Amino acid sequence: MRNAFSVDVEDWFQVAAFDPYLPRSGWGAQPCRIERNLTRLLELLDTYSVKATFFTLGWIGERYPALVKAIVAAGHELASHGYGHARVDRLTPAEFAADLARARAVLEAAGGQRVRGYRAPTFSIPPDSGWFYEALAASGHAYSSSLAPIRHDSYGVPDASRRAYRDASGVLEIPISTVRLAGRNFSCAGGGFFRLYPYALFRWGLRRINEHDGLPGMFFIHPWEIDPAQPRMSGVPAKTRFRHYLNLSRVEARLHRLLADFRWARVDVVFL
Repeated sequence: MRNAFSVDVEDWFQVAAFDPYLPRSGWGAQPCRIERNLTRLLELLDTYSVKATFFTLGWIGERYPALVKAIVAAGHELASHGYGHARVDRLTPAEFAADLARARAVLEAAGGQRVRGYRAPTFSIPPDSGWFYEALAASGHAYSSSLAPIRHDSYGVPDASRRAYRDASGVLEIPISTVRLAGRNFSCAGGGFFRLYPYALFRWGLRRINEHDGLPGMFFIHPWEIDPAQPRMSGVPAKTRFRHYLNLSRVEARLHRLLADFRWARVDVVFL
């Protein structure tokens, strides 16, 4: 079974946990490391002949169009992560529609490829998700991978479907991967959990999803997660520091094992 490999293309200072400590107006003054990290990820995927989906911020595409071109030139799928990494559940429907349109225009102009996929920053699907999917459909997006069916203090809908499903708008929602144990969903999709769990446990979880549940996995990673030398944000609480910087030095080696242990493809190839 092929699993979907995805990359959320954002820089180290753009994570939602840093929002209270660094306003968006200060992003331009930060040392950007996206070129180095994204290039390294592209090289890593090429080593294993894996094609992936890159959910890319419009903010990044606007400033680094060559990176967008490199993603497309390597045969990967270009998708949207919104323009400025604003949580959808804190936007009005009009603001969300504008964010969608701005990001898509930037990415398609840079990549020369139609953008069909979308991932909400921080999996921030609003409680009333009807207008969210209607906006995606109206803007021409075919699918979303914005649902995290887990319990988390920042995001998640723990009782949501673990399987891909089609919303009434016609948009296909593809939840990130979870393992069902003792009546509860546990994330097995990447990000901080990929750094937190021992690799053997993460591999067991993904194999269980494939073999026991009969589902393809939906994995995601951020370019900054292979960069242990990235700057340290000052003034953040211990919990935030722990979550962001945990085991960064181990991620690249774990990715080598993950890419070798499973079959991978783009999101559109696996699910559409």
